Amino acid sequence: MRLGVLFSGGKDSLFACWKAMQQEEVACLITIISRNPESYMFHTPNIRLAALQAEAAGLPLVEEETKGEKETELLDLKRALLRAREEFGIEGVVTGAIQSVYQATRVQRVCRDLDLWCFNPLWNADQEAYMEELVERGFRVIIAGVFACPFDASWLGREIDRRTLDDLRAIARKYRTTLTGEGGEFETFVTDAPFFSRRVAIEEASRIYRNYNGVLRIERAGLVAK
Repeated sequence: MRLGVLFSGGKDSLFACWKAMQQEEVACLITIISRNPESYMFHTPNIRLAALQAEAAGLPLVEEETKGEKETELLDLKRALLRAREEFGIEGVVTGAIQSVYQATRVQRVCRDLDLWCFNPLWNADQEAYMEELVERGFRVIIAGVFACPFDASWLGREIDRRTLDDLRAIARKYRTTLTGEGGEFETFVTDAPFFSRRVAIEEASRIYRNYNGVLRIERAGLVAK
């Protein structure tokens, strides 16, 4: 089956893409670029670098812009999926949803309207096992946004390796946050994945942070040999 992957550039969409590749054919990536940084549906930090990641993956990218208005942004998602079906013949859509019923049900509704299969390989996954596999399989992931206590500015740009994973476990126990950031505590950006031919090198970035809320803004990046 030919699949299109809803692609944000964060760890969940990249890992879901890799999982889908084990079973089916990934025909394209689909990115929704929201002008609203607080989109109800879509990841926003460094979203325009999805094109660079798609190049590293050797996959075509369908991009669609949205104002990011609640519910109406689903019309923009529908338009993107229609383009992906027309241009790349997709028969299904892959998401990186883990626990968000709000997001999952809305994507499923749009897929149903378009007669597309909706594949959610991470849905209700064991968060501990998922994060362990993410590190073990060679995904290089940095934290690109923090939105909850106790994440201070030092977390921005930090790679999720085994030491960081230990720290995230301790925070999850103490503050009852999710280990994966699924509760909105943090967002990520992937610089390398098993299916990338080259890795993303961040050349220039800045941090914007205040009161446990901040983002790593990647201003310049390129692809380099692995």
